[in-house]
Amino acid sequence: MAMQFIDVAKIHVKAGNGGNGAVAFHREKFVAAGGPDGGDGGRGGDIIFRGSKNLSTLMDFRYKRKYAAQNGEDGRGSNQFGKSGENLIINMPIGTVVKDADTGLIIADISEEKDYLIAKGGKGGLGNQHFATPTRQIPNFAKLGFHGEERDVILELKLIADVGLIGFPNVGKSTLISTISSAKPKIANYHFTTLSPVLGVVRVDEEQSFVCADIPGIIEGASEGVGLGHDFLRHVERCRLILHVVDVSGSEYRDPIEDYKLINNELKQFSEELAKRPQIAVANKADIASQEDIDRFKKFCDEQGVKLFVISAATKSGLKELVYNVYEELSKLPPVTIYEPEFVAEKVENQGNKFTITRADDGAYVIEAQWLLDILYTSDIDDYESLQYFQRRLNDSGIIQKLRDMGIQEGETVRIDDFEFDFVN
Repeated sequence: MAMQFIDVAKIHVKAGNGGNGAVAFHREKFVAAGGPDGGDGGRGGDIIFRGSKNLSTLMDFRYKRKYAAQNGEDGRGSNQFGKSGENLIINMPIGTVVKDADTGLIIADISEEKDYLIAKGGKGGLGNQHFATPTRQIPNFAKLGFHGEERDVILELKLIADVGLIGFPNVGKSTLISTISSAKPKIANYHFTTLSPVLGVVRVDEEQSFVCADIPGIIEGASEGVGLGHDFLRHVERCRLILHVVDVSGSEYRDPIEDYKLINNELKQFSEELAKRPQIAVANKADIASQEDIDRFKKFCDEQGVKLFVISAATKSGLKELVYNVYEELSKLPPVTIYEPEFVAEKVENQGNKFTITRADDGAYVIEAQWLLDILYTSDIDDYESLQYFQRRLNDSGIIQKLRDMGIQEGETVRIDDFEFDFVN
């Protein structure tokens, strides 16, 4: 059984959290109160996608959907910094477009064998050594590490090829690409032999070549998902030039002119831009076609203003002229489309100040903010300086101002999880 081709997948990625800063104090004989020496937390690992020419499918992501990088280690005493988390590197096939699942915006186009940053690890928190001042010599608090970026992403594999072969099933596209390039697709005399796109490098001359993709047979209704549908139409999107292959002999009792019209209609339904892409018509199976059939299709192409090449992939007739003309045409066209990133992630550091405030049934003002809970449960609220730090974060984050905007009065209750306090103006 042939491996199923998977070219769309949805996965969840989570960069590592930064380690927490440490609360520690230097202890030394004959020194009554050693200074603070809590080290900083380590940085969380990034999620990195690495382009790989050795992959041709997103099959791996059908079975594993969640990916997480390593968290940074917490800081320690004696000014020891926590170790940074390791980056998680995930190999991706060249041509994969990565989109943010919530917005649909492009994060990266994996178009080269290089690394692409998809989710950034959180910064480590500062140890208490950073908070010592002449008037605050014993800071009994430290900063927590920031959370790493976390998101769902859509992976769409869009082949990066100069030329795309399109046409109805069994018109000879696989035979053509196997003849003009080093590609070796499975070839047989039945529909949908090609169940996954095949890439081949066509060498024209020394240091002159182009990449050709055999796109599986498109049928009427493909733009609406019939047959192989959108699964393969998306692969034509990057192609600079389209070779529209028809069986000019009508060996399967199909009319090549009607087939040509139907396929172009599917392209138009799928994408207006795609329908305007330069096309060359290729009349294949000329070795078993009548001259009347060839002349009829040639007249149609002349009326459409489409350049036509009459070939036989089986006997290799007309292939050399076709290849040289395709290369010449490509030299006049702009390069393969590479999608520019559109998605701008919110800075990890800024995510630490998110909060919501609602009114409970008993009238209390309820604050929801994970970062505030982290501070609350890692601080000694009975310690004066820790309490001051906690109050300063409430003020700096805009929570106090938001409470005032909501009309809070002195003495009213503010609740953060199980912790409650009376508001003081």
